[in-house]
Amino acid sequence: MAPLLPSSVFASLLLLILLCVSPSAIHAGGDRIPSTLDGPFEPVTVPFDLSLRGNAVDLPDTDPRVVRRVNGFEPEQISVSLSANHDSVWISWVTGSFQIWGEFWFAFYWVSGEFQIGYNIKPLDPTTVGSIVRYGKHRYPLRHEAKGKSLVYSQLYPFEGLQNYTSGIIHHARLTGLRPDTMYYYRCGDPSIGAMSDIYSFRTMPASGPKSYPRKIAIFGDLGLTYNTTATISHVKSNNPDLVVLVGDVCYANLYLTNGTGADCYSCSFSNTPIHETYQPRWDYWGRFMQDLIAKVPIMVVEGNHEIEPQVGGQTFVSYSSRFAFPSEESGSRSTFYYSFNAGGIHFVMLGAYISYDHSSEQYRWLERDLANVDRSITPWLVAVWHPPWYNSYNAHYREVECMRVEMEELIYSYGVDIVFNGHVHAYERSNRVYNYTLDPCGPVYITVGDGGNREKMAVEHADEPGECPEPSTTADEYMGGFCAANFTTGPAAGNFCWDRQPDFSAFRESSFGHGILEVKNETWALWKWHRNQDAVSEVGDQIYIVRQPERCLRTAPQTRQWIADL
Repeated sequence: MAPLLPSSVFASLLLLILLCVSPSAIHAGGDRIPSTLDGPFEPVTVPFDLSLRGNAVDLPDTDPRVVRRVNGFEPEQISVSLSANHDSVWISWVTGSFQIWGEFWFAFYWVSGEFQIGYNIKPLDPTTVGSIVRYGKHRYPLRHEAKGKSLVYSQLYPFEGLQNYTSGIIHHARLTGLRPDTMYYYRCGDPSIGAMSDIYSFRTMPASGPKSYPRKIAIFGDLGLTYNTTATISHVKSNNPDLVVLVGDVCYANLYLTNGTGADCYSCSFSNTPIHETYQPRWDYWGRFMQDLIAKVPIMVVEGNHEIEPQVGGQTFVSYSSRFAFPSEESGSRSTFYYSFNAGGIHFVMLGAYISYDHSSEQYRWLERDLANVDRSITPWLVAVWHPPWYNSYNAHYREVECMRVEMEELIYSYGVDIVFNGHVHAYERSNRVYNYTLDPCGPVYITVGDGGNREKMAVEHADEPGECPEPSTTADEYMGGFCAANFTTGPAAGNFCWDRQPDFSAFRESSFGHGILEVKNETWALWKWHRNQDAVSEVGDQIYIVRQPERCLRTAPQTRQWIADL
């Protein structure tokens, strides 16, 4: 075998290939799509377009896209999610509900109402209806059958005037023995009572391997259920993704009181109530609206702060943990807050920012084990996802999760994570490769896509603008009770809490609703496109080739020898 060339020669050769022989790297107009090999880039800010809708209005509960359209125990809110590998998926759905009014439950309805909410409600018995999925590689007959599990959850508030909620029956069934990159058809429900869904289809992920990738992965966060949300999802559908990754903040049910009264600001909405309430039917509305996409395209979700939804007994994240299926057990996690999965040659790690993450935590120890078990010759790409960003130059949530960064960044860096996706900030931002606030060609690219279209206003102000730097005392991690942000001690911002210009780590930022598409081309090249929502048109606002350099970026963690591929 010939000796390996120096890393600088590899980088130059790859760039030459991109410039000279790769038509995919050229815009129709002749402009070359840049790559991270061209970086680090001078920071760019696209001014906020005042003609855009900076705020958003939720869909009303009478909108036909969110009303209940099935009868009896027929399934609704159907979705597909991945297991740890290509050979299995989860199918989830909801059935049956009733309402009870007054001090005594005198009325009993199978789905004459849309949800169970009131002062005196009795949960459904989840064993009253089966959890069956029939599936196969052809529409007829569906030769295989999987039996799942079912559950019901409640959101309870023992305060005068607050209405409780109990869910319909939520079902999760795991389909196993699937072939990679194969179309499967399925129906879910209970065939014994004739309550089965229509036939839907999904395509499994490609088998893990360095030449095997999903064609397109749609990535966005902070989605909500507004008219801007509908534009985002319409544009996502037009891109025909193979996988959807939602980086937290799902439906914003907690912007409502239990009687359905809404507000535009979570932090100032309900100051006179015992705890922040939540109108759980918004979850049902969201599931109905999203079904047309996620009953066909697998969706993977990580929790955001709007999923906390505390109850008086101390329970949190109950709806989030109940409604979605997670490959927790399959990936060695015992939690719905962190897990991992493979999508072809990409290994995703989904992390929880609102549970313990210090070095002694279960999550940290799990992450160490998970990263140590990644074979980069099989899954060359390593992508991490959690909700609040570490690298953020907007005023909103500026340096809010420094404690998490301090605890976890070295581990993320040492194992060579290639890309990190976050939400939380309602705007778009892409970083240069960075580690510990220092430009580093071996650091991850951090991308914030918290611009899905939610009810809260868009983030527009930047922390480096005059008068916009927040007080350090306001940046404590309010959810974890930590405080780690302080003035910078080195670099261009030394002695200050904020930069006086767009930070070097920030390569591109723009305030607009939208979504991103990740297209991994091979072991070392991936194309990232961010599509802004300009109401009727899905426009490409930012695009770049993210290039891995495994031979240059030797980490302290054990690494399998990898080969560099041409684009």
